[in-house]
Amino acid sequence: MSKPRIWISNAKPKTGELVRVRALVEHRMESGLRLNKEGQAVPRNIIHDFKATFNGEPLFNWQPETAISQNPYIEFTFVARQSGALEMSWTDDQGSIINGQTELTIQD
Repeated sequence: MSKPRIWISNAKPKTGELVRVRALVEHRMESGLRLNKEGQAVPRNIIHDFKATFNGEPLFNWQPETAISQNPYIEFTFVARQSGALEMSWTDDQGSIINGQTELTIQD
């Protein structure tokens, strides 16, 4: 799996500024409903957990369901209050974890 693509609206926001985060991760997202050439079900393997933390504190959690598309894209916002590390992780049904991180530096 490749590293997730992460974009933030402003890596050097002012205190109290709204920051938009966009992230895309490459993942096949097998629903378990598709059949292979032999007519057997392809085992389910979807991302079932997404977590975003800022300086180790929970910021956003999401548990996608089977209907999520391949290469899921997520977008959310938060208010910048301090400098630090924005970390995100995606966990799939096979136990694979994809991690991404970016830094934010408050400018006053």
